[in-house]
Amino acid sequence: MTTTTADIVIAGAGHNSLITAAYLTAAGYRCAIVDARPIPGGGATTEEMLTDGMWVDTCSTGHTLIQVNPLIRLDELGLVERYGLSYIDPDPVEVVAFPDGEALTMSLDPAKTVAEIGRFSTDDAAAYRRLLEEWEEVKSAVGAGRFRPIGYGPSPQELLEQHPRGGIWQRRSMMSARDVILHEFGEPHVRAFMGWMASQTAVPIDGAGTGLLAYQIISGRQARSWSIPAGGSGKLVDALVGYLTDNGATIQCDTVVSELVLENGRCVGFRTADGDEFRGERGVVSTIHVKHLVDMAPKDAWGEEFVFGTETFHIGIPFFGVYMATTEPPKYTTHDGTGSAVSAGVAGWIDDLARNSRKVSDGHFTEEWPFMLTATPTLADPARAPEGMHTVKIVTFNASDPGGGPERWDDIKEDIADRQLEYLRRFAPNLTDDVIVAREVKSPLDIERTNRHMIGGAPHGGDRGIGLSGANRPVPGWAQHRMPIPGLYQTGGTTHPGGSITGAPGRNAAIVMLEDLGRDPSEFMAMV
Repeated sequence: MTTTTADIVIAGAGHNSLITAAYLTAAGYRCAIVDARPIPGGGATTEEMLTDGMWVDTCSTGHTLIQVNPLIRLDELGLVERYGLSYIDPDPVEVVAFPDGEALTMSLDPAKTVAEIGRFSTDDAAAYRRLLEEWEEVKSAVGAGRFRPIGYGPSPQELLEQHPRGGIWQRRSMMSARDVILHEFGEPHVRAFMGWMASQTAVPIDGAGTGLLAYQIISGRQARSWSIPAGGSGKLVDALVGYLTDNGATIQCDTVVSELVLENGRCVGFRTADGDEFRGERGVVSTIHVKHLVDMAPKDAWGEEFVFGTETFHIGIPFFGVYMATTEPPKYTTHDGTGSAVSAGVAGWIDDLARNSRKVSDGHFTEEWPFMLTATPTLADPARAPEGMHTVKIVTFNASDPGGGPERWDDIKEDIADRQLEYLRRFAPNLTDDVIVAREVKSPLDIERTNRHMIGGAPHGGDRGIGLSGANRPVPGWAQHRMPIPGLYQTGGTTHPGGSITGAPGRNAAIVMLEDLGRDPSEFMAMV
């Protein structure tokens, strides 16, 4: 057994924990980071797979939400200036096909998008313009709540109350995304497009408290597209790793954390499956999923409320992925020919989208795909593949257990992928077998196998319905990144504001820890 000692020891090397470590390193603290996977990055990794020279985003591809994080927007750690991180904003933004063979193309130019919606409904085109204008009124209030810890300043709800149209926005924020869309838009294709966009955070769009998704996702895409890092999702991680190692931090992979080390009721480190210890003289950080974390110390150390909170923490919606190397991108049939986009897909009608996300969230297997996303980043970033080749990723939602136990996925996943391709070819008929050079299918079970944090194949760290958001995430009373066991802090997708590539949990955790360490966070970051 070996013992590694640092100022801060960190269990997990996803992008959020690396961000926490980077700010602590900027403050002069020695950080030692471990991760169970062979490479750092968690859900923000780009790996060579399928064929030689194919660099595939194995989980996240779009980085739109992190663009407004001061980490990137203000380049607080020099990831852009000194470590080569750069982003591409593809245009067109989206091409979305519908069950009747129609398709809608979203462009970076708002006027073009409005005109495209106007093909379906002039009233909805006006409603879309109004949506963008209205979101400008409140986006700073909502955004500020994302990029600061819970309790550090007014909550978004409190800020909305102060808005001149606060009653309207409070109501919208409590409604479901489905109901907001039905209220604001009338034409079925436009409603389906809006529902498909709102579904991309992988929450049931019929859930109370999801209403602002209809504004946030659309407005962010309209302003910045589906931003992708040049070279792949993992380039964000490469920049963070470069910063950390240049400033004395250590990162050790293939290291599974098995238990927390407690002394006199305080967490002083963690022990690995191999029996090694990592001890933090100033603190311990975890991005281990809270459902696993609670099993790494005696129940009485957590307290009844925290244990209950983790037992009732919903893992979220699992994903099913098909990864392909192709000689062509998917070419969707549109009203004026064919269209392709880095972010594209097929949208069912609004109620089909709502039923699908609810069904999968409730744990039920499905053989229908009203939400289908095809990500083809090589359209805008051809260096990710050999000349003339593309990487295509198909993402749908499905249950962790298809019936008969999760292991049954091993027997049926290829058949499900075949049927998804057959369905997709109704809208992108060029994606024939001869175009597909190689394929790999990842069921929810495979996703969990490759990353134990993604319990049941759900990559977003847990559902983000109203009961698991804000001050309720991960557990009421423990939303400020401090855990019930003194000395232990939590970051990552199980904490506010949740999953996706935002970097917000990592930066917020750093604010709390720096203050607890007696440091002023404003020395290292802009305070929102």
